[in-house]
Amino acid sequence: MAEEDKKQFSENIEQQDTEQKTTDESVTDLDNIEKLKKSLEEANDKYIRLYADFENYRKVTARNKEEQLKYANEELLTDILTVIDHLELALQHSTTNETSNALAEGVQLTLKELKVVLEKHGLITIEALGKPFDPFVHHAMSQVESEEAAENTVVKEFRKGYMLKDRVLRATLVGVAKKPSSPCASRDNSAKNQTVSDE
Repeated sequence: MAEEDKKQFSENIEQQDTEQKTTDESVTDLDNIEKLKKSLEEANDKYIRLYADFENYRKVTARNKEEQLKYANEELLTDILTVIDHLELALQHSTTNETSNALAEGVQLTLKELKVVLEKHGLITIEALGKPFDPFVHHAMSQVESEEAAENTVVKEFRKGYMLKDRVLRATLVGVAKKPSSPCASRDNSAKNQTVSDE
């Protein structure tokens, strides 16, 4: 009987050891599964971020390419503006004899054709006279006292300005209206200055 009890006892111990090993392996497997899940979540998060970064990069690149194509002629058009200025000056200084009239007419037709071609490529003349002063498209060269024009209105245009599509290529050089200083106020100020100096 003692032999059977020993055998039974050793079988029970082996069974408990086997159960303990199975439990330990289960715990180890659960730990490994948790680690794998965490690793998978991290990899998925990195993938999502990388994909978002790539999409942003693709959009920025496409936008830059579109912008570059849109304004590719900017430098050329800027250089041609000088030619337009010279043609307009030639027209302003043409004399009234018949030879000059024919020449002025030819220059005027050339200027008109040049402007049509440039407008086809996105060049827009900035209208300034009579418009409110806008520092984004106008560059003030002087202030002109005027009773007829509203204050901060463009009353003189020294050089035309141009835009390329929606970008200012060259600002218009303008004179801006201001209210005339009242003669009474200046007389009062000079009288005050004289009494102060007399004292």
